[in-house]
Amino acid sequence: MKIKSISLPKTSQFALKVNHMYRIFCESYKNYTKDFEQTDSRLSIAEPLGLIADVDRFNEERESNTAEYKMLCDLLCYAEQNIEKYPRLKAFLWTVASRGMEPKYFGVTDNSVLEEQAKLINSFLRLAYWN
Repeated sequence: MKIKSISLPKTSQFALKVNHMYRIFCESYKNYTKDFEQTDSRLSIAEPLGLIADVDRFNEERESNTAEYKMLCDLLCYAEQNIEKYPRLKAFLWTVASRGMEPKYFGVTDNSVLEEQAKLINSFLRLAYWN
């Protein structure tokens, strides 16, 4: 699978947008996950997204090459390859790339799960879970 490289703009306005988008994602993720039981399937779909919201945890999981890290990397690849379907994810990919989270294909996540995860991120960015 060919992975496109993402080039990041180098402007202060871009940096503000990236930080704002990251804050929206993190707070929306927290709002989304706080109401579910640990066994809820919606929570299991969202679980790899927690690595985006916690950069230190992401770095630990990457270092250990865990399944959750691989699932997130698959999701980032899926998002990158489906920019036309989810245009808000383009800026989001810049946001995570600025934190050292790069797409890398492992093939551990089913496409139907990746699609649900991409839809969930898209809904976060559309402020569906923003308070």
